[in-house]
Amino acid sequence: MSPLPAADDLLPFSDSAARADQLGELQPEALALLHHRGWLTLLAPRAVGGGEWALPDVVRLEEAVAAADGSAAWVLTLCAGAAWFAGFWPHDLARELLATPGVCLAGSGATTGVAERDGAGWRVSGHWAHASGAPWATHFTFNAALQEGGQPVLDAAGQPRVRSFVVPAAQVTLHKTWHSQGLRASRSDAFELRDAWVAERQVFDIAVDAATHGGPLYRFPFRAFACVTLGANLLGLAGRFLALAGPLIEQRAQRRGLSDSAALAGWRAADAALREARERFYAALDAAWGHAAAGQPVSAPVAAELEALSQALVASARDAISQTYPACGLWAADMRSELNRVWRDFHTASQHAIWLG
Repeated sequence: MSPLPAADDLLPFSDSAARADQLGELQPEALALLHHRGWLTLLAPRAVGGGEWALPDVVRLEEAVAAADGSAAWVLTLCAGAAWFAGFWPHDLARELLATPGVCLAGSGATTGVAERDGAGWRVSGHWAHASGAPWATHFTFNAALQEGGQPVLDAAGQPRVRSFVVPAAQVTLHKTWHSQGLRASRSDAFELRDAWVAERQVFDIAVDAATHGGPLYRFPFRAFACVTLGANLLGLAGRFLALAGPLIEQRAQRRGLSDSAALAGWRAADAALREARERFYAALDAAWGHAAAGQPVSAPVAAELEALSQALVASARDAISQTYPACGLWAADMRSELNRVWRDFHTASQHAIWLG
């Protein structure tokens, strides 16, 4: 396992963040760091070439990277998350894909494609609206609804059967559609497949009982896994916003001849509330991981608690920023400022569907 980075190790992210935001894509030094440290495959099984980090270490890394550059953290989280799916692939396929030079997996969890049975595979067509890191991806993952003979394939409950697929980037058509106010450098563009044939070995299910590797990472239910990793991004961004806002609010109070002010007291309260939410979040995550690492399943109540604490963490982060932003003055609205970039990144990341119910 790679160690967690020191602050100086993240300088390629923080030093290039403003330029990346302005140009609308991660800069070469940031991409080089992601690849050099093996962070884009840190969630893939070690046996097939991944890092297989402990989940709490991954989450803490994502928080730290988000504080340095929200876009870099978003690409790390979503692309490393797609590589986590290697724990559900056949071993030979996982080794083959992870050995790709410059390997980077991007994708979408939306079911906006259809897969029609075609011999020993599937004929796939669809359009997926957002795939973070799309321009740098060597492979894409996505969900599609299955059909045979033009009719939906149904599961045991009588619902349309949905499965996940992984394909090389050469089969995908990219569309430069990412025009969000924040996470601008993440290039969360759309992609499309048109009548592409995909072999059966490239189709998989994301479920604990479908894992092809026995490590604790692959015993985590998907939604709890997604909540804690995405939540780390919001936590890192909110922490950075408060770290930038505190001195600014204090300076504004001093210029007005106030040793203290309601605005400064509000910032302190927001910072304290976020720290408390962070402690609860990590305590639950560390405990759940401890049980999983000891070979125990992640129970439904434990998974539900992780999801609830992630939602509470994001709510606390949102409250902290909304309470503090008005006291920061026009500098917070200046798109040249780091404070504004972090604000834009946070409010874009917090619009992910997982936080919207």
